[in-house]
Amino acid sequence: MLTAAQLKAARALLGMDQRTLAEIAGLSLPTIQRMETSEGTIRGNVDSLVKLIAALDAAGVELIGEGAASEGGGRGVRLKG
Repeated sequence: MLTAAQLKAARALLGMDQRTLAEIAGLSLPTIQRMETSEGTIRGNVDSLVKLIAALDAAGVELIGEGAASEGGGRGVRLKG
């Protein structure tokens, strides 16, 4: 699962604007905007979520899910090492 906060943080880590993320993910700008204004976990078309997560992964971001191994605990994002 991906949250709106994780999506915003991932873009910030990459120094990427919404338009660029939409282009590399093959999604529309309004789709990215809707995802980022979601409350909590992003809900939407599974295909769109898969494209988004794949684009973030290819750009070098690792999504940290709830309960995943992380020193601070909780959800988050980090650059791949």
